[in-house]
Amino acid sequence: MNRVLLVLAGGAWLTAASAHAEVKSSAADSFMIEHRYTLSSTPQQAWQALVHPERWWPSDHTWSGAAANLSLAPEAGGCFCERWPDGSVEHGRVVMSRPGKLLRIRGALGPMQELAVTGILTISLAAKGAGTEATVTYRVSGDSSHSLDKLAPVVNDVLNLQIGNFASYASRSSGS
Repeated sequence: MNRVLLVLAGGAWLTAASAHAEVKSSAADSFMIEHRYTLSSTPQQAWQALVHPERWWPSDHTWSGAAANLSLAPEAGGCFCERWPDGSVEHGRVVMSRPGKLLRIRGALGPMQELAVTGILTISLAAKGAGTEATVTYRVSGDSSHSLDKLAPVVNDVLNLQIGNFASYASRSSGS
């Protein structure tokens, strides 16, 4: 499983620069990551980009190998899912949706799914000048046998790639 995470992190250096990305805390049973991105799009434009992960999520970070198989229903109970002819996966479940402001998804992303940990991904959008500041937090909790403190740096890099792609796509989509 750690090998899979390391392979996933291999392309993390390709992401758009993040103004701020760090592991805020980590322990054997938990970690919290925070990233901040400055987008040239408005919060509403950023939201429209965010809720279409099939347009910006890296295909090599999917189970099917194709981002086009992703979908997100941006409402409470909505699925962040991936479906392809011979399989499907629920990456997460929307627990809070405030269009143009906040999206919160419960899910253990990627290979962490098999660890039976709990993950909460929150993406907040706030107007900043003519653009948007996107603040992304990912909190993961399990038990100490998971050694989550060792996974936190890899997950931080992978999240920066994934959400960095969103930040780049949202800025390009704004017409800027």
